[in-house]
Amino acid sequence: MKIPLSLSVYEHAARLIGRTPWEVSRDEQLMWQAHREAYRLYHHFPITIGIDIYNLEAEAYGCTVQRPEGAGIPAITCPLFSSLEEALQVRAFDPKSAGRIPLVIAAGRKVKEEFPEADVRIPVSGPFSIAQSLLGLGQLLAEVAQRPALVRELLGKLVEGQVRFSQVVAEAGLDVAFFESAAAPPLLSPMHFRQVELPPLKEAIRRVSDIVGHRVPCIIGGDTVHIIPEMLETGTDFLICPAETDRVAFLQRMEDHPEVKVRVNLHPQVYTEGSRQEIAAEVDRIIELAGGRPNILLGTGAIPYETPPENILFLKQYLD
Repeated sequence: MKIPLSLSVYEHAARLIGRTPWEVSRDEQLMWQAHREAYRLYHHFPITIGIDIYNLEAEAYGCTVQRPEGAGIPAITCPLFSSLEEALQVRAFDPKSAGRIPLVIAAGRKVKEEFPEADVRIPVSGPFSIAQSLLGLGQLLAEVAQRPALVRELLGKLVEGQVRFSQVVAEAGLDVAFFESAAAPPLLSPMHFRQVELPPLKEAIRRVSDIVGHRVPCIIGGDTVHIIPEMLETGTDFLICPAETDRVAFLQRMEDHPEVKVRVNLHPQVYTEGSRQEIAAEVDRIIELAGGRPNILLGTGAIPYETPPENILFLKQYLD
């Protein structure tokens, strides 16, 4: 059985054109060139246009993205709001003009024009991931424990912005990649995931799926084996089995859902630093884990900047 390979190429694309993630993240031409070169080299799917993919919306709301040293990934280190009450007053942004969103969409359109056969997507964050940047993770988790209903209200407000963002992406002829890893256990407990995160997440995925004309993947990294029923409840037809979770238990719990695609991620240290023998052994382990399951993919998390391209090329060759 041949298993498709799904690569996640973000900051690694900058390496392929000899630029830093910061340089590529702020320049439309470099963004286009980096993802163009990545696709020419790897022919991967989907092509997700971006570098620091979780920062786009928070920056559009007003957060400052800090420039890292060297080849570090740009990050938001200072929350925009000091309290939940302030965050609840957040003002909507215009996805046609705010922050770097127009830059990323324009670069995506250039890639799509050059490679019309490619699956080109724009990263759209889930509400909890945006709230983490707006309020700070520690403050957000404290509020989840103390005032869960108000946090759920904030997440609902953020969904409206993501729906408008997705509409602009669709109007540009592109698709959406939906990410929500900040909500994964152990950061957010399974109980709080169901109580606080699930209602707005379901709404976001339903409405974004309606806009793009198909069910969007629910991409959540971390120890997600504990929230499989909740993720399925969103109506998604695509989950990832992260390297950080119990992959055996994850696939066992998915046996009753063969219609849902599952991407099983390799351990990143293997394809970043491993030998060819170690890469091949990890691929063999995943194929054995899959056990002939339909709708299975082999994948990576975000490929680190420093990953040798020859490792990824060998991974593709071996899987073929």
